[in-house]
Amino acid sequence: MSTKIGIIGAGGMAQYHIAGFRQAGAEIVALADLNEAAAKATADQYGIPQTFASVDAMFENVPEIEAVTIIVPNKFHAPLAIQALNAGKHVFCEKPPALNAADVQDMKDAADKSGKRLMFNFNNRARPESFAMMNYVADGTIGKINSAQAKWIRRTGIPGFGGWFTNKALSGGGPLIDLLHMVDLSMHLMGYPEPEYVLGQTFSDFIDDKSFKGPWGIPDNADGVNDVETAAHGFVTFKTGQVLSLQVSWAELVKHEEVSVVFQGTGAGGKIERLFGSDGLDETCIDSCELYVQENGNSVNRAITVEACEDMGRSRSAANFILSIEGKEEPLNTPDQALSLMKIIDAIYESASSGKPVAC
Repeated sequence: MSTKIGIIGAGGMAQYHIAGFRQAGAEIVALADLNEAAAKATADQYGIPQTFASVDAMFENVPEIEAVTIIVPNKFHAPLAIQALNAGKHVFCEKPPALNAADVQDMKDAADKSGKRLMFNFNNRARPESFAMMNYVADGTIGKINSAQAKWIRRTGIPGFGGWFTNKALSGGGPLIDLLHMVDLSMHLMGYPEPEYVLGQTFSDFIDDKSFKGPWGIPDNADGVNDVETAAHGFVTFKTGQVLSLQVSWAELVKHEEVSVVFQGTGAGGKIERLFGSDGLDETCIDSCELYVQENGNSVNRAITVEACEDMGRSRSAANFILSIEGKEEPLNTPDQALSLMKIIDAIYESASSGKPVAC
């Protein structure tokens, strides 16, 4: 029997979730969105049989739903996930996990109580390059990763002015919370160590400058709010002695967009880096990955060749959710990891506000 899925939210990420669920053999039986026209349009496009204007109506009318995916603005991740978990559904939630660590703890508690799976779309873990690099972690080639550097920096990448992305009450923050992927991937490679101290700073330059608008996101809202950062820098120490530095931005005067994880291990160093398409947009790009080792007295750089993945692991990440529910794969992420990541993000915001290091 195939797992029956309900989709909450008709946003752009739905296409990848749908592809991944079907790749894993799941059946998508319903879609709910407050915007009924958007729900109907997406359902018609992807052959989803039923649509609803509320999650309550979807659960009431389609009780056979076993799992849901949540594709809505960040503010609603936690309440919708908790509602679904309390209703006995497994949950796959878009990133970020929630607005803050306290909300993630509530989600985790609901998952523990219900006994259902709670996972998040940390899709960059599901890229072929990440799987390949994790194999080198698992076989001991890399050894212990002592330090890593995570970057997702954009020169002109503000995703619309006055929409939910730039409204802290709806988004939880700017690029630090939006572009958390490389921080998560770094910690994934490092074994997700427990953070100890965080030092961070944020900047809000260019948040009202329309020339820094990116080629993606949502339309501007002249009556909306722009109260989030445009760049964040931070340094994390872990209880294991490992360290991580990070730089994320929507609008920062750099030469070009850079998306990368670089690490230094006791057996090998390495790098996973985004290679952009000719149009410079995320959706047309693939990654490269390399290992740096010493062999026979020589410095050797190994290029790791894997299959191209232009959807950035999004479909594979969704497929892993289904396969995890069905006991066919181990989950690529856990609520504990999501909670640890959000504690770091909270601490960077707190450190930026106080000007002092923050204990996690």
